[in-house]
Amino acid sequence: MKRKRLFLAITIAIAVISGTISYPGALNKVIDFVNKTGLGIPHFWNIPFKLGLDLQGGTHLIYEADLSGIDKENYQSAMDGLRDIIERRINYFGITEPLVQTQNEGEKHRLVVELAGIKDPAEAIKMIGQTPFLEFKEQRTEEEAKPIWDKIKEIEGKTEEEIKKIDNWQLALEDPNFKSTDLTGKYLKKSELGFDQTTGDPIILLQFNDEGGRFFEEITKRNVGKILAIYIDGLPISTPMVQEEISGGQARITGKFSIEEAKSLVKNLNAGALPVPIALISQQLVGPALGMVSLQQSLFAGIIGFLTVIIFMILYYRVPGVLASLALLIYIGINLAVYKLIPVTLTLAGLGGFILSIGMAVDANVLIFARLKEELKQGKSFSVALEEGFRRSWSAILDGNVTILIVAFILFQLGTSFIRGFALTLIIGTIISMFSAIFITKTFLKLFARTRLENVKWIWG
Repeated sequence: MKRKRLFLAITIAIAVISGTISYPGALNKVIDFVNKTGLGIPHFWNIPFKLGLDLQGGTHLIYEADLSGIDKENYQSAMDGLRDIIERRINYFGITEPLVQTQNEGEKHRLVVELAGIKDPAEAIKMIGQTPFLEFKEQRTEEEAKPIWDKIKEIEGKTEEEIKKIDNWQLALEDPNFKSTDLTGKYLKKSELGFDQTTGDPIILLQFNDEGGRFFEEITKRNVGKILAIYIDGLPISTPMVQEEISGGQARITGKFSIEEAKSLVKNLNAGALPVPIALISQQLVGPALGMVSLQQSLFAGIIGFLTVIIFMILYYRVPGVLASLALLIYIGINLAVYKLIPVTLTLAGLGGFILSIGMAVDANVLIFARLKEELKQGKSFSVALEEGFRRSWSAILDGNVTILIVAFILFQLGTSFIRGFALTLIIGTIISMFSAIFITKTFLKLFARTRLENVKWIWG
């Protein structure tokens, strides 16, 4: 009995928390009513859903990259590096949830950029259109850093007009920690992933041209024991320590890198080193009106389908159908809460994946209830029939859901943006549907075990 109550308490807690995250408006209205007494209770955390370009509108940009200046075997790494750089640039300027992907069609290499919610993308276009700039910076001395820090303190709290009246105010815009050197990306021939022969740890290998090698030797000579920072577009991507003077135009960056971190750094270094200009060839403003109509129609269709399923489940399975309907409501709340917390950028295709996952959740309940009816017809007690029904239906539920997950993972890895959105919501929904069927539905059914209602045969279908 204690275990039954514990599981019920966990289920209720999950339902309340997920429901409140999904729709905090109801709780906040209660809080507003209570606050009339002067308590001052803060509102519950209201996280908005992230809507994709097709639902809230925005800007769709297509760029074509000029790869004529690099070797063919470096095409993909250059495009991947450019994609990462552009995505970081967009995020740096406060444009969240951008979609940046590469498209290769024959000899044409393109970048597709989607900026949901951006109606005036002029500044983003200007920012994206620049070639990535890689530079190496050395640490400032205390004497060099002090006037910059003093100027930063001097302008603190002042308006723009007041700042411009201060002598040499531009000094506050400089980096007080690092200063530029003559060594930039144009002197870096290539960067590649390597492994330390002693420890096996991943390292980054750098190779400069002759002129870059001379610059690098001079810089490392005067910075032994200091940090030599690597910047792309004004942002640091690595801050290695100079161990000794390095000559010969070759160097390596060591550290506690994971393989993925090392690969990402190599990609960014190569993107900053390669002169890959990109040109805007298409710009399209997507209005939210069509997206909102589509969203409303999709939600209406989903609600009608959900209500139809609930009616069928109740009529055919009776009490188990009612319990399954409650479990499905909790399942929807959990899904929506997860979409907000990750967050998942919702598109029409993503909503399609979510609605399909509801069907998977219903399917799991149908398998369980069908097995339960068979066990009860054999004259077994409700408790035994319940355990046997779940045990015998589990293999079919697992097989069906794992098959869906495998296909969804393939779609997510190989698909384009909308396909990936569909796959992601389907993956999340399928995983949660297994939890809903096995834990939540089972918890509800166990409430009737060893009660008078378990002997009323007609209510169990």
